[in-house]
Amino acid sequence: MSDILDKIVATKKIEIASCLQHLSLANQHEQAEANNQDAPLKPRGFIRAIEDKISAGKAGVITEIKKASPSKGILRENFVPAEIAKAYEKHGAACLSVLTDVHYFQGCNAYLQQARSACDIPALRKDFTIDPYQVYEARAIGADAILLIVACLELNQMKELEACAHELGLDVLVEVHNAPELEQALELKTSLLGINNRNLKTFEVTLQTTLSLLSMIPSNKTLVTESGILNRADVELMRKNQINAFLVGEAFMRAANPGEALSELFS
Repeated sequence: MSDILDKIVATKKIEIASCLQHLSLANQHEQAEANNQDAPLKPRGFIRAIEDKISAGKAGVITEIKKASPSKGILRENFVPAEIAKAYEKHGAACLSVLTDVHYFQGCNAYLQQARSACDIPALRKDFTIDPYQVYEARAIGADAILLIVACLELNQMKELEACAHELGLDVLVEVHNAPELEQALELKTSLLGINNRNLKTFEVTLQTTLSLLSMIPSNKTLVTESGILNRADVELMRKNQINAFLVGEAFMRAANPGEALSELFS
């Protein structure tokens, strides 16, 4: 695990302990279950939304709503999640990915709630999920999917967290950075597999990371390439290799109009 992931996971453990002082695991679970009975908050089908776009011959784009990052600092000063979500939906996004981590990405749960309420497309809670409490919390705030990062989890943890998610109707995006992580990810049930092109140790980004792992991907998985999609040539390279799902964040967050930037990149 990289130094930054070590720090983030340590912070998450402190956050979870603090949350448990205010709301028990059982009560958080109850809130999550209650959302599944509330029509506007029921899961919208994150994986289905991506697959529908691909079936229609389009790119299935997961568009990120992210205010800042540990390496780049503030990405967008005029940060209004609801407006960004509306713009993404208008310009053809399949799904949203909303950063909720407070300490390292300047996110919060409210950003996901604001973004999801402003549109009809599903939302991924982009955070560092290490405990069932966070899975229940994700559904309680209205998320349609969670992220599991292999680099900061053991296989038994991932299986437990995935089971919690599926019990609540949440989809799971499992993220890998290399071949050993991919082997673990393929032990999970989820069909949604993300390859992050950023090296966690050097922070170097290369699309070759995705391309080099293609031969290991079973045909029943939907592959999402993450990080480093910056221009039309990058999109064309991926689609030429039958990669039709993308997670894009920084390129859109720095644009004057994130929705228009989405159209320009994928039209």
